Amino acid sequence: MTRFHVVVRGRVQGVGFRWFVREAARDLGLAGWVRNRSDGSVEVAVEGDDHSVKSMRDALVRGPAGASVTGLDELDASSDALERPFTILR
Repeated sequence: MTRFHVVVRGRVQGVGFRWFVREAARDLGLAGWVRNRSDGSVEVAVEGDDHSVKSMRDALVRGPAGASVTGLDELDASSDALERPFTILR
């Protein structure tokens, strides 16, 4: 299992980004969560097989229509169990 914890920067709030991430994660069979941050970024934590996690990373760079991703800041992935099914946190 591979874990990936990242902050997505750019125009990522108010464009359906969290919903996009949740749907992509569920399609890929990933565990984890997504949430908005007060600084306008979106934070994502995922866990799954290597190929699915890489596919999610690629999806985060693309984002949904209306989004403009300017960067991904990788964070340390904790060893805590991640949500299944993939969840939007408030």
